[in-house]
Amino acid sequence: MDVEVLRALAHPVRLGIVRRLAAEPDICACDFTDEFAVSQPTISAHLKVLREAGLVRTRREGTTICYSLVPETLAGVASEMQRLAGAEGSAAGPAAMASAGHA
Repeated sequence: MDVEVLRALAHPVRLGIVRRLAAEPDICACDFTDEFAVSQPTISAHLKVLREAGLVRTRREGTTICYSLVPETLAGVASEMQRLAGAEGSAAGPAAMASAGHA
């Protein structure tokens, strides 16, 4: 998993955009401005970061650009987080090291 994906998700507005797209795919960029109380150029900049991280894709309808999530990228993030959560119980995990007096 690329660190750019995590960096893209770390911003509250970008995370909110991803959450909204998960609930309602194919949203126009203009539909985000009211929800997040930021300007259209700011939304566009956030969508660009998400697109460059591989989290969203675009589809043009005339002059409108619609955004949707890239499920494969999100599945990769989920898989990595599950792997990290599972590593916590292993001998090399932080909890095991702390109980062994290595913290």
